[in-house]
Amino acid sequence: MAMLLCNSVSSTYVYAKQKRIDYQAALRFAAASIPGSIIGAFFADHIGGRMFFVSFGLFLIFVSLLLLFKPAKPMVWPFKPTAKRNFIDVSGNRFEYAYHLPTGIIISFLVGFVASLFGIGGGSLMVPTMTLLLGFPPHIAVATSMLQIFLSAVVSTSTHAFLLNIDWMMVLALAPGAIIGGQIGARLAKRLPGKIILRLLAVFLIVVAFRLMFKG
Repeated sequence: MAMLLCNSVSSTYVYAKQKRIDYQAALRFAAASIPGSIIGAFFADHIGGRMFFVSFGLFLIFVSLLLLFKPAKPMVWPFKPTAKRNFIDVSGNRFEYAYHLPTGIIISFLVGFVASLFGIGGGSLMVPTMTLLLGFPPHIAVATSMLQIFLSAVVSTSTHAFLLNIDWMMVLALAPGAIIGGQIGARLAKRLPGKIILRLLAVFLIVVAFRLMFKG
């Protein structure tokens, strides 16, 4: 989580300059994910059982398959949108979409919990949710989730620090790479088509899934 904090600070700065962050959604989702991240940090020391890790890994693979074989039309969600967004980024691209806020709030809490529990990037779960269920454009979903991750990671990292779970020397050694990677990734995402971003995310999810399934 400490590494995610370093990475998210770097990435969020670039996305903010690109004007691709939906601040309204990010703040609302972060308000829900922060309590989840605190609870996840306290549960981290007590989690165990290979079946849990295998089950979660299989779930990630399922999500990755949805991203790889994403239907041409958005998935039909039974609830009507409660929030509409319309804005233009720094390059003049217009984004129009609408989403069901309560669904985003509930999933944000769960994502905050899982991200803090496993120390994985919340964006790996939030971006698929935002694109598949909430109807966010991929570029906006990535940028918005990064701000949400930053806000959640501040609290989660503080909680883990309080619990003495962080190896600060390791953080200092790896932080430069996370910061540089965040800058490169955010700038590269701007140049990639939305479909490519989702496919790269799917590959990342599969890697994380196998890492969890064969943990220990």
